[in-house]
Formats: sequence, structure tokens, C-alpha cells
Amino acid sequence: MVTCYLGLGANLGNRHSAIRNAVTEISRIPKTRVLKLSHLIKTKALGGPKDQPDFLNAALKIKTALTPLELLDNLKTIEKKLGRKKTVRWGPRAIDLDILFYSNRVVNNKRLKVPHPRVFERLFVLKPLIEVI
Repeated sequence: MVTCYLGLGANLGNRHSAIRNAVTEISRIPKTRVLKLSHLIKTKALGGPKDQPDFLNAALKIKTALTPLELLDNLKTIEKKLGRKKTVRWGPRAIDLDILFYSNRVVNNKRLKVPHPRVFERLFVLKPLIEVI
């Protein structure tokens, strides 16, 4: 199993519930174990449509035996289950699950880039991430 770090965010509906439900669903992914969840932080939306609701963001440390793309597929399924709909880029969303780091591996293909390409540009990712490392 490898250690991975995920970013979680939501700015529609009951944001606390969305993140809590996402963590529960992630804990149900086969060959995957949740290790540590950061505190939730509230942040303004960056980019995308103006006047979006504020986000709640968190980071999650997990161990998994899944490949990066298998993990991604599971996260996309969870997003859909929890009500994520495709809208404009960086638009409001019920839940957003990102793979920030997958062990020390680099992944660079059409579907997935790891480390997450903007992880070091976003305090709303770095602040909770520091808590779970």
C-alpha cells in the first residue's frame, strides 16, 4: 500500500455534510484506508464565476493499493454519487475530490496529473495538507 494525499472541497449545499460523506465513501473504497482528516477551512472561491459561495476545504491522508487511475475512477464515482455536476471550469460544486500526491510518483497523462499541478499555488490546499502530513 502507498500513502496518498487528497484534497476535498465543497461550496454548494451542506458543505460539512458533503465532506463528511465523501470521507465515509472514500473509506469504503476497496484496498484503501483513511488515516487522517484535517480540520475544515473556509475560503473564498478562486477563479470561475463571480459571487460563488465560500468553499470548505480539507485534506485527507489515505493508504491504498489501487493504481493512481483506479483511485481517480473511484473518486469520480464518489463525486457523482454526492451530486457533483459538470459545469463551468472552477465553478461551484457539491464536492470536489483531488489526488494531490500519490506516494512519490509522478503521473502525467490526459486524465490525471500528480502531483496536482496547482497544489503549491493554493493556500486552501496547503494549510490543511500540512495537518495530515
